[in-house]
Amino acid sequence: MKETLNTAKEKMNKSLNALAYEFASIRAGRANPSILDKVMVDYYGAPTPVNQMAAVSVSEARILVIQPWDKSTLKLIEKAIQASDIGINPTNDGSVIRLAFPQLTEDRRKELCKTIKKYGEECKVTIRSVRRDTMDKLKKMQKASEITEDDLKDCEKKVQDITDKCCADADKLVADKEKEIMTV
Repeated sequence: MKETLNTAKEKMNKSLNALAYEFASIRAGRANPSILDKVMVDYYGAPTPVNQMAAVSVSEARILVIQPWDKSTLKLIEKAIQASDIGINPTNDGSVIRLAFPQLTEDRRKELCKTIKKYGEECKVTIRSVRRDTMDKLKKMQKASEITEDDLKDCEKKVQDITDKCCADADKLVADKEKEIMTV
């Protein structure tokens, strides 16, 4: 019974972590190295993340500098960034790659906020799905006489409390990211 609750809490927290990871890759008009987390470079036939091939740093508020450890990979990294969906054209000066993040327009900010809300809703749907599965499992345990009816009621209340907390956390992540985008 306790392990069922722990499993539910763990799954809900994984959904929140996935949401936070997704938000990290959303461009907010500021240079953020995590935007390159999903960019893979074909390095000797193996897809390799940029941050494992180069030092990625923020030189100014809106400029990201990528300095490869192996200069021969410069063109490969540049091509991978161009092929990705981050929407920024890299500039290559022969030793480093620079990504200049343009200032966001008001329309683009509103569009990003809609996307953020959509991700937040998807996260909450996942959380509620975990709640439903957990409730079903608890009811089966009660029918099989593994737990009493009182235990079932207690567990249902605990699951609902966990769900409410996780949904509130998802809403907070959404609100924080919206605020970040609208104030940049």
